Amino acid sequence: MADVRVLEYCDGQGRSPFAAWFDGLNAAAAAKVTATLYQLMAGNWSQVKGVGGGVFERKIDFGRGYRVYFGKDGDRLVILLGGSSKQRQQQRIDAAHERWADYRRRKRLKTEA
Repeated sequence: MADVRVLEYCDGQGRSPFAAWFDGLNAAAAAKVTATLYQLMAGNWSQVKGVGGGVFERKIDFGRGYRVYFGKDGDRLVILLGGSSKQRQQQRIDAAHERWADYRRRKRLKTEA
């Protein structure tokens, strides 16, 4: 599979929920998440599952059971929507759904303009 480009979703004020979550991780967890992002960029989709509505979850077997949430915009573009530990999984999935819907809406409006 060709290389995949990974970008962060930013809300209407330019804030990245993924960056806010990532910045709060300790060094070891941040390294594991970074390695996971490189795997996604290389096209490695192991441990990825759909969580509905076009949102995907990549499980990271480390520490508190971290997850990265993203949407796929075509075959070669991943939009990072956020992350969580297992403890807040459903709340973060719900937020990822809202962010993915916002991303698609704003993209559609941009192409219509």
